[in-house]
Amino acid sequence: MLVGPSATTREDKWVMINTMGEKLQQRFDQEIVAIGVYGSVARGTDGPFSDIEMWAVVEDGRKISGYEFIWGAFKVEIDVVERTEFYAMAKTIDDGWAIKAGAFIDLIPWYDPTHVFDEVRELALVISDDRVRAVMRDFMIWEPYETMGKLRNSMKSGRGDYVSLGAKDIAWQTAKLIGLANRQYYTTRTYTFEESLQMASKPKGYEELIRVVLDGTLDDKPHVYQLCENLWNGLNAWFHEMGIAYMVDALPF
Repeated sequence: MLVGPSATTREDKWVMINTMGEKLQQRFDQEIVAIGVYGSVARGTDGPFSDIEMWAVVEDGRKISGYEFIWGAFKVEIDVVERTEFYAMAKTIDDGWAIKAGAFIDLIPWYDPTHVFDEVRELALVISDDRVRAVMRDFMIWEPYETMGKLRNSMKSGRGDYVSLGAKDIAWQTAKLIGLANRQYYTTRTYTFEESLQMASKPKGYEELIRVVLDGTLDDKPHVYQLCENLWNGLNAWFHEMGIAYMVDALPF
């Protein structure tokens, strides 16, 4: 017997969404503030194997766990969150903003009498330039800089055992930076790389590495490593052009 995701129709999903919405209202009664659908189902881009993602917003002070389960053919994720926390999540600008913002912007309300989802959609689109630059600076230190160190160590060891994975790591990290720099969020993780290539501002060397990552042609480790170095040079030049300095001339303490 094959076990795994099963193909479903969009109509099937909405029958289940209606059932779950009604059950949530019955279960939590007056505590429910809003129920909505996000992700590919909300955008109308879901495929037959796509999961169902929902928000259930509750009154402040109600600590209710979310739900993640398989029901029949469906993988379902229901995020239960208090109203104030939901607002805070929507306006958070961090290194994952370009990946997560769509969950607050591309929404279909199922139950929303006080227009909570309209409010969070607006909050998610308020992007401070200063905050974006600060996040990009910090993230450059946290992830890409460290990833390049690992790539260089791997090649210096003569084994190159991290090169294939490292190429994917730095490609993903750069995609997050590109989304931030362009103030654009990605519709889905599936098409993040393709969508990033369409954005106006991106570092030199990025497209060449992405083509290799997307094609899966990562066996030539010296070549892939050189593409990573090219991107690293491009990243630093890109940061310089934007006036984002992440190195210090003296100890910060």
